Amino acid sequence: MSEQREPSRPEVTSVEIVGGPEALVVGLHEYDARWPDVFAAHRARIAAALAPLDVRIEHIGSTSVPGLAAKPIVDLVVVVPDVTAESEYLDALLDAGYVLRVREPGHRLVRTPERDVHVHVYGHGAAAVEDYLLLRDRLRTDAGDRALYEQTKRTLLARRWDDMNDYADAKTEVIAGIRDRARAARAD
Repeated sequence: MSEQREPSRPEVTSVEIVGGPEALVVGLHEYDARWPDVFAAHRARIAAALAPLDVRIEHIGSTSVPGLAAKPIVDLVVVVPDVTAESEYLDALLDAGYVLRVREPGHRLVRTPERDVHVHVYGHGAAAVEDYLLLRDRLRTDAGDRALYEQTKRTLLARRWDDMNDYADAKTEVIAGIRDRARAARAD
């Protein structure tokens, strides 16, 4: 994979959420063995759409962790050479059937119109990608942290969330603790 390159254009400086805040209306589902197949189908779709680019595509989020209950939304991370060079990837993703949801510094989010697949786009070298993978791998290998994360989600989803982003923010402290333990385990 190529190294991070200098941005080709000035980066956005604010968060643009296309369509505004959305209430969280989907609940937690027991792990579904079909989620990896959904990932594989979208991985192939994205790889074909972005074929000229040097990209990395990973399954992230709760649906990437066997045995973990999750909202039935498959998350992928796509690493492109330069996230500011939207002309290199964004139109291709939109042409492949995704719709733009978020444009913010260092990150773009497209999703399916059905909202069941979210594609997070970052540039090479983005720390967020390492954080996603660190969390995923820890949850795949540590039963205690996997149980803690699932219980946290169950507790939070017992409440009403008028903005999905508020729900995501409410998990931040628990996620940070899991990542800290993963880093410590890696250092040992």
